[in-house]
Amino acid sequence: MNDSPFSIAGRTFKSRLIVGTGKYSSHPVMAQAHAASGADMVTVAVRRVNISDRSRESLLDYIDTSRMFILPNTAGCYTADEAVRTARLAREAGLSNWVKLEVIGDERTLFPDNEALVEATRILVRDGFVVLPYTSDDPVVCRKLEDAGAAAVMPLGAPIGSGLGIQNVNNIRIIREFSRVPVIVDAGVGTASDATLAMELGADGVLMNTAIAGAQEPVAMAEAMKHAVTAGRLAYLAGRIPKKMYASASSPVEGLVGR
Repeated sequence: MNDSPFSIAGRTFKSRLIVGTGKYSSHPVMAQAHAASGADMVTVAVRRVNISDRSRESLLDYIDTSRMFILPNTAGCYTADEAVRTARLAREAGLSNWVKLEVIGDERTLFPDNEALVEATRILVRDGFVVLPYTSDDPVVCRKLEDAGAAAVMPLGAPIGSGLGIQNVNNIRIIREFSRVPVIVDAGVGTASDATLAMELGADGVLMNTAIAGAQEPVAMAEAMKHAVTAGRLAYLAGRIPKKMYASASSPVEGLVGR
């Protein structure tokens, strides 16, 4: 079955799964999980790694940059100004002019501050960044982010690290229906079926970290997520049957003996 490539801002990726770098028990385990996932894009929290002194060991040393594209993120930023400064720092350090933009609005839930997010998106797009904002599952906010120049929108499925899975299926459908840019479900995935559902809803990709890093066997879960994303995408392209209230026989009854 033919499928369109997964492309963002003119760059094409082989995998529709994007992985993170936090919460692993060790850097070598992280590297093994990345390899098992088949992902070719990985997010790195700029404020949590040493990007100024490359002579010291860093998680960046365990990322195969010949195979994986680094997407810096502004995790831990609570204002538009903080996020913009962090993105610029990453670019100046030579990481990338791409950014997964996070502006957190609440410390307990880690829900995004969407007003500040739109503001930071406008600033960074004018500054030459490719901006992928992490946002709430609000179709109106996603449209505003597109209008601000976002190269993709990344609505949450559930709170970061919660593992609850997609809580508002219909919102993800609506966002996908009206979005003119790729839609990547970000946050809340707990297991492979959550990733499959995201793809079955039409998401172009899924980003996850805790679901893999926090699993009892991260490497095995990374491989499970690889297959889950592929299966969900194929099911979406194939087109599921309509849901019905009553049974529908698998075999036709017309022409059977005795009828």
